[in-house]
Order: sequence, then C-alpha cells, then structure tokens
Amino acid sequence: MRGYLRSLSVLVFTGAVIGGVLATVPVTAAGAAVTGTTTCSGSPKAPGVLTGTVTSNVVVKGVCFVNSGPAVVSGNVTVSPGSVLVAAFGMHNSSLSVQGNVLVRAGAVAVLGCNTSSFACLDDPNQNQPTLSSHLTVGLDLRSNLALGVIVHNFSLGGDVIQTGGGGGRNCTPQGFFAAVGLPVFSAYEDGSVGGDVRISSVQSCWMGLARLTVGNTVVMFFNKLADPDAIEILANHIAGNLICRGNSRTWDSSEGASHGLFPRIPEPNTVDRNRMGQCVLSSPTKPGGPLGPGPF
Repeated sequence: MRGYLRSLSVLVFTGAVIGGVLATVPVTAAGAAVTGTTTCSGSPKAPGVLTGTVTSNVVVKGVCFVNSGPAVVSGNVTVSPGSVLVAAFGMHNSSLSVQGNVLVRAGAVAVLGCNTSSFACLDDPNQNQPTLSSHLTVGLDLRSNLALGVIVHNFSLGGDVIQTGGGGGRNCTPQGFFAAVGLPVFSAYEDGSVGGDVRISSVQSCWMGLARLTVGNTVVMFFNKLADPDAIEILANHIAGNLICRGNSRTWDSSEGASHGLFPRIPEPNTVDRNRMGQCVLSSPTKPGGPLGPGPF
C-alpha cells in the first residue's frame, strides 16, 4: 500500500511525471468570473493550470494542474475521457474547491489532495519529511465511470464517492499516466470525510485502498477484481452505516508489515456503527493460511 503512494510522490517530484517537467504553462487558466464552460487544457509537457475563481463548470482536456494557488469552481469539474487532473500540490497555497460534482470519465485519472502523513504533495521539496498539504473540498459527489485511476487524500466531500468499472484490467501493468511514472494502475481514498456513501464496483486494477475515512452512511465494495494479493485494503475507517463486501478478489483490514510479501500483517480494524456483511465481517488472516477472525473486520 505505502509503496505505491510514496513511489508516485517521489517519481512526480523528481521529474518523471508524464512529459518529464513540473513547470507548467497556463493553456486555459481560470481567473476572473466567467459564464458557460471553462476548459483547462494542456499537453504532458505543458499542462494547463486551473487557478482563481470560476463561476461555471470546468472541463479538463489533456493535462491540467492545480499548482498556482487556490482554485474555486462554482459548478462541476469533469475530467474528460483519457485526460489527467492533478490537484496535489502544496506550494503557493494551492488547493481545489468544487461546489458541485467532480466527474472522472473513461480512461481518465484524477490525483487530488495531499498531506504530510500518507501522500506527500508532489511539489514538496522534502519527500521524506513533508511539510506541505493541499485540501480538496467537493460540495456534492465524486463520481468516476470507467476511469483508469482515482487517487484522493486530505479531502472533504458532501455527497457520495461512486467509482464504477475501469481500472485498466486485472493486472499490474503500468498504463497511461501510470506508465509515465512507472507504476501499476491503482485507486486510493485516504484521510478524508464523505457525507454520504462510498460505493465502488466492478473495478479491475492492480491495487485499491480505503483508509482512515469518516463515512456518513454506507460503504459498498462489489465485484472488484485486483491483481495484487494485498488488495483490497480497507483500513481504520469510521463508517456510520453498513460495510458490505461481496464478490471482491480479496479484502483486508490489515496492512503489510514488511517491504516485501503479504505477511506479517498490521491490524487496522474498522469502526462500523451498523452491520458488516459478506467478506468484511471477520478480520483478515494474520498469518499465511490462517483463519478469519476472531475479531471484527
């Protein structure tokens, strides 16, 4: 789990991201009040920059960064098919606030939010002891349909997280944005609050994690097939509703305690105010071939 997240931070910071540069060029930058739809568009070597207050919807086409101060969007932000939105920069007080929904389309990637504990900001000069952070705020939902990957940290969400399909297939072969940074495809939601549900279904990828979330209603994990035997990690979440897991390749309420291999495991059980159902009832094994339980997932 930690390996993928840390590697992404280090690789991006050291210049391996997409076109090999961190310096960005405003292709279509948001600034003064606008009407209609604002487009943030750019190429891998010259990403667009989203900044300032935008009183419309925003559509990301190509590559768009939020790295030049706060960006506040009154409407929705849509990451169009195959595009990349990166709002995980902490310099210049950068952050993204969306009053509507964030929508991630087929084959697209969103990397949103960063902190000092689990996912260093991509521009933090000290990746080993990070000091920067960037908070993501979404008024309504974060929805992805057939997205390649969604990586979210340090966030507040008023509505639901819904991720359906996509993920690049049940393998650990780098693809698209992930190929540019030399990592397998994955999705992660960590260190945030969700006002409604978290519903993730039919994702086929390498790895997935949900960690240290406060969820106002129910978490549902249905028929997600991950190639990494360590997936899916569901760790230390506080869930006010139900936790329901069915048809997934495997689920864990513990993280790996060594740099290689599944074991030993570090238990990180969840707090569930209502019912645990399906695969997420008893805690995952603590040793190879070990039984489930006896404690709750």
